[in-house]
Amino acid sequence: MSAPRDLNADSAIGFLGGRLDLSPASTACLLAGGVSNTVVLVEDGDQRIVLKQALPRLRVRDEWLADRARVLREWEVIGALGAVLPKGRLPELLFCDEVNFLYAMRAAPAGSADWKTMLLAGRCDSATARQAGATLGLAARATWGAAAFERSFSDRTAFDQLRTDPYYRTIARRHPCLADRVEYWIAESAMRNVAMVHGDWSPKNLLVGEAGIVCIDFECAHFGDPSYDAGFLLNHLILKAFHRPAIAGSYLGLARAAFCWTLAMLPPAGLSWFEAASVRHLAFLMLARVDGKSPAEYLDEGKREAVRRLALCLIDAEPRSLDATLAHAERALDGLAP
Repeated sequence: MSAPRDLNADSAIGFLGGRLDLSPASTACLLAGGVSNTVVLVEDGDQRIVLKQALPRLRVRDEWLADRARVLREWEVIGALGAVLPKGRLPELLFCDEVNFLYAMRAAPAGSADWKTMLLAGRCDSATARQAGATLGLAARATWGAAAFERSFSDRTAFDQLRTDPYYRTIARRHPCLADRVEYWIAESAMRNVAMVHGDWSPKNLLVGEAGIVCIDFECAHFGDPSYDAGFLLNHLILKAFHRPAIAGSYLGLARAAFCWTLAMLPPAGLSWFEAASVRHLAFLMLARVDGKSPAEYLDEGKREAVRRLALCLIDAEPRSLDATLAHAERALDGLAP
């Protein structure tokens, strides 16, 4: 079998040839695909198509390898979730190329922006936070205890390679005093097999347009512990408060709004444990974004140290509510210059 062909701006239109009707005027450009994928946008008049190919080695300083077949699983997850989530929340799929570990989808509407870029610019839109939280809760409710989803998506290989090891196990190695607590939490979370998990519910994967958000990047998705996603989003929003402490209150307000809407959409079965589990994930994830394999690039060393102190405090204190967690964050932010 021949080696997979690399996707780039020069080869993208060739991948589409014979599959879609394109004019000679079509163009292709490389997009920011994060550290784990190559992503190319092809435009042909009003037609906008995105191709995504999984990389075997991620673009980070430390060696970080991952199974390229994760992108094929992502294709399947988007198709399955698209049947249970509101129309427009997920991309429209076009075709999957198993040999070359890529798939194609319709691009988000022109003018859409990823929520991370908006947040870093200080644009704190509460409607987007509510929609991000509600969509997460809806996905959990729609798949809660669903045997078909569990049968299809119980494998966690990509999640382990792209999240558990580079985030949780890396901080355990770099903070040996936490190793037992980290491994205990990994095991406890693994026992909560209740609903679909996105695995990267980050603002960079929420594209904001006039019709609302479009959710992308499901390569870590699996059936498991959905409180991971809630903690993941909370962590990103709190980190933005450290990035721009002068408007920290706005970011913390977004965290409250998003989480409130997630809770509102959950089935009753999750309400007894979901909040405490979410903020426990948040504590470890916060440390991982300064001492894991993928540190938050927008934090300078002084702010990373402040985040590190807060994360270690949360890991020790084990708050069980978002309010208690945000109270710790507010105290940590008080010492930062605006």
